[in-house]
Amino acid sequence: MRTGTGINTEQKNILVTGASGQLGYELTSRLRQRHGGDHVIATDIRENHSLADSGPFEYLDVLDRKQLEDIIEKHDIGEIYHLAAILSARGEREIEATWKLNTDGLLNVLNQARIKEIKRIFWPSSIAVFGPDAPREQTPQNTPLNPNTVYGISKVAGEQWCAYYHRRFGVDVRSVRYPGLIGYKSEPGGGTTDYAVDMLRTAINGQTFVCPVGRNTRLPMMYMEDAVKASIAIMEADPNHIRIRTSYNLASISFAPHELARVIQQYTGFRNVDYAPDERDAIAASWPDSIDDHEAQRDWGWNPDYDIKEMVQTIHQAVTAADVPDK
Repeated sequence: MRTGTGINTEQKNILVTGASGQLGYELTSRLRQRHGGDHVIATDIRENHSLADSGPFEYLDVLDRKQLEDIIEKHDIGEIYHLAAILSARGEREIEATWKLNTDGLLNVLNQARIKEIKRIFWPSSIAVFGPDAPREQTPQNTPLNPNTVYGISKVAGEQWCAYYHRRFGVDVRSVRYPGLIGYKSEPGGGTTDYAVDMLRTAINGQTFVCPVGRNTRLPMMYMEDAVKASIAIMEADPNHIRIRTSYNLASISFAPHELARVIQQYTGFRNVDYAPDERDAIAASWPDSIDDHEAQRDWGWNPDYDIKEMVQTIHQAVTAADVPDK
């Protein structure tokens, strides 16, 4: 059981795969604040010194079934946040590796959950599941899923595997379709929407930013604090309220690069943006402009805390105050 403060009163521990990634770093840190450092096991193929200093850290390749099983047994794992993945832009350069890691890694985790009766699994999907034939404005929960990237294809397959393991084996796996995530505490991981993080950092450093996404290419985005909030909220929700076992639409803010640049100017005076769209713009153009997430609002009370101005102001204040941990 859990107390009202979110503290885990059971002996089972939490495993985070891909903990050195942009989302993984911040999610692991928040989980350790809630449950205690010793109860949250960070794993990755890349060590993160900050995470290793604040709690247990294990090297883990999620494609290695035996290694995954051994870590689950060693640390008495009861919940898994499975974040290890190759993202969209990098995925187009590493097609086979992306499919293997994103799909086989998930299957390894789902099978361990089935065999060892792990209580809950969190696995993130993405707006990359949508293709050019999905409605661009307020894309609904149920709509054609015909992505045109290997990353998106792997996420559609993953959603179906999650639903299958819940239906067939009773695995309590929960998922959200993240928009582009924007944070500053760790390096971006090769996603199409990483341009927003890069623009913010470049502005704060007073340098010229060359944007790989067209100035008018509008995309759903989310500040990392809200992404962490959503991940924990869906995992702590009553299982009877989780009606969707593929993945929930999740929304926060939507903007185009020139709109982000305009807000950044208000806080930094930054005006040095050049636009040189590359293959990432074509990927972004195939995704929605905005997302309808009323099911997440209704089923487990989702609501974001940050709009674009609050996000930019928060990041600007934190970075200029050198409030960035060593990696």
